[in-house]
Amino acid sequence: MTAIRVCVAGITGWTGRAVAEAVAAADDLELVAGVSRSDPEGHSSVAEALDAAPADVLVDYTHAAVVKDNVLAALGRSVAVVVGSSGLSAADYDEIDAEAREHGVGVIAAGNFSLTAALLLRFAAEAARYLPAWEVIDYSSASKPDAPSGTARELAERLGSIGPAAMPVPLDAVHGAREARGASIAGTQVHSLRLPSFTVSTEVVFAAEGERLSLRHDAGESPAPYVAGTLLAIRAVPGRVGLTRGLDRLLG
Repeated sequence: MTAIRVCVAGITGWTGRAVAEAVAAADDLELVAGVSRSDPEGHSSVAEALDAAPADVLVDYTHAAVVKDNVLAALGRSVAVVVGSSGLSAADYDEIDAEAREHGVGVIAAGNFSLTAALLLRFAAEAARYLPAWEVIDYSSASKPDAPSGTARELAERLGSIGPAAMPVPLDAVHGAREARGASIAGTQVHSLRLPSFTVSTEVVFAAEGERLSLRHDAGESPAPYVAGTLLAIRAVPGRVGLTRGLDRLLG
């Protein structure tokens, strides 16, 4: 079997480094290039890396300001992509899906590549079928520049595929600071907290008359939970065409 050739963007980062080490150690994967603006010996752009070392899959663990350009650079070279970075909007994903289909390659994107975060999406979608009202709370570090997190956005959009949350008081009827009700993402109100000591935590609170159900995912201080899910996506993306959103889509 020919090994899948992998380029990792963000290779010196918290998660990118761990993913690159796992790729290098896998018998069926080959680490052919890495991209890091902080490493003078590496490639400074995805375009440069892919032109220098042909790859089958780009893994992106960078940040919101560059992820879209990185993905489009890879797709323009007919390279499949696994997106672990946050900051992409629904419109961005539509554009990426169209570009991937034009070039006949696949993209797998997840706000969070941990198994437990994937299960949160699955369980929340099931709960939304039976409980009419919910809101999402997005916790992350004080230094995270984008809001909401990719995990919270993906959760809100997945819930939106079930239907909008019940909102007895519409936003345009709120008295006071309307912003206090959070941001509307696909029909779900999302509240982003940015404070020291958080990594990424995502909570969805469902409610009906006389009862509530809370589902919450807390990320630890190690990138280990994201590595296995990323490797699963790397192995799954060759042969796909277009965009697949959510690690849970890859689970049996």
